[in-house]
Amino acid sequence: MICVGVDLGTQSLKVIVYDSKKHALSAKVSCPVPMIEKEGGVREQKAEWWLDAMRYCFSQIESSLLAKVDVISVSGQQHGFVPLSAEGHVLYNVKLWCDTSTVEECREIEEAAGGRAGVSLRCGNPILPGYTAGKIRWLYKHHRNLYDRISCVLLPHDYINWYLTGKTVMERGDASGTGLMNIFNGQWDEKTVNACATGLMERLPEIRMTASIISSVRPEAASEFHLPESCLVACGGGDNMMSAIGTGCVREGAVTISLGTSGTLFTFSEKPLYDKNGRFASFCSSTGGWLPLLCTMNCTVTSESVRKLFSMSHTEFDMCLSKTSPLSDGLVMLPFLNGERVPDLPHGNGVILGIRDWNLTRENILRCALEGVSYGFMLALDALRENSVSVDIITLTGGGSGSSFWRQLIADMSGCVVRVPYENESAAFGALLQGLWCVQGGCIEDIINEHVIFDPSKQAIPDNNKKDIYKKGYEKWLSYVNLLSPVFK
Repeated sequence: MICVGVDLGTQSLKVIVYDSKKHALSAKVSCPVPMIEKEGGVREQKAEWWLDAMRYCFSQIESSLLAKVDVISVSGQQHGFVPLSAEGHVLYNVKLWCDTSTVEECREIEEAAGGRAGVSLRCGNPILPGYTAGKIRWLYKHHRNLYDRISCVLLPHDYINWYLTGKTVMERGDASGTGLMNIFNGQWDEKTVNACATGLMERLPEIRMTASIISSVRPEAASEFHLPESCLVACGGGDNMMSAIGTGCVREGAVTISLGTSGTLFTFSEKPLYDKNGRFASFCSSTGGWLPLLCTMNCTVTSESVRKLFSMSHTEFDMCLSKTSPLSDGLVMLPFLNGERVPDLPHGNGVILGIRDWNLTRENILRCALEGVSYGFMLALDALRENSVSVDIITLTGGGSGSSFWRQLIADMSGCVVRVPYENESAAFGALLQGLWCVQGGCIEDIINEHVIFDPSKQAIPDNNKKDIYKKGYEKWLSYVNLLSPVFK
């Protein structure tokens, strides 16, 4: 079976083609997507840019190969808000997951819907900046004339699905990241929806509770992307939910960390989990369970910033890090370059502490940047263990997983074996495996065991002698976070 996976990321759109019988990739193409950045935390894209990127990617794949495609499935960046009119026009720029300009709107929704504690207990999540709910209210407040023209609220991957099929649906995993869905029953929460905007409930699409086929591709889209009209479109999902499939994170005990623009850590759970301290989001998975998830807004953003500061290649970056010692000779970085979601500091800044005249070196700055990012993931591991969730293995994905230093650092901090799959485009690969599952049926774990293969050369075994060292470093990092949090408010 020939399967296509599309991943609409923050920085690029990727398309991969996979032959499930041969267990081989037939094509892999990507196209960058620009971003609109403005003061006040504004981070937006135009939906038409996504379609342009798709057109480019499909144009680079042999038409004879595309003519054989059986199913296509789309992964997309979570939380973006696509306001679609009845005529099929996107009425405003798409506010992205990393947009932090809606802090006031989130506060207003929570106050009207029962307060943060009430909303969290009822629905499983508070209304955080970045979630879709605040973006909808922002448009409702500031551009009411555009809001009134909305026919359907879509998420980024839903918009691509709509373009391919003409149908508006939303999958439960991605829907759980809007802030409007009750993650316990899988339904839109009427109280929160009404607090967000008048008439919103009638603008929200159907929630698909299980992975399924939406329909075949519409004729016009089939012609545009050189796909057969018999090609089926699976429901796809949020990038984290698809990455869980692409990394084999569909059983309890398995954890995935994505070292991308943002950093995410998630695990599979048979039951919904709610962290009263708000360290992880209580999302639904796309395989029938739940996906407790921590998202940091600064991951490779931080590592790339310091690497470029010193004009280093990635190879030089890793070589330089190999000459350093744990805890960076006392330097500690709070890597909140774009504000932060966890800890909840949308107005946070990057800070380096512990500077002395003898430790302010290029090498220590590089290392404290990676240590600071990695300590953020330890917040989630603490939360999971406090909620009686065992962690026995960690899978890394995303661009940062290519760093042997970073793999070993996470193994040493966590005390867990770290592994990396051969196919690093885990969201796109997970999407196409979901499409295969929807068509083929059977058990998702069997599909994963057959198709998700790990690279033994990239496995990292923890050095137990370093775990206590990093525990002390993590405690110091936390103390600095607590000390400076009032400054960032």
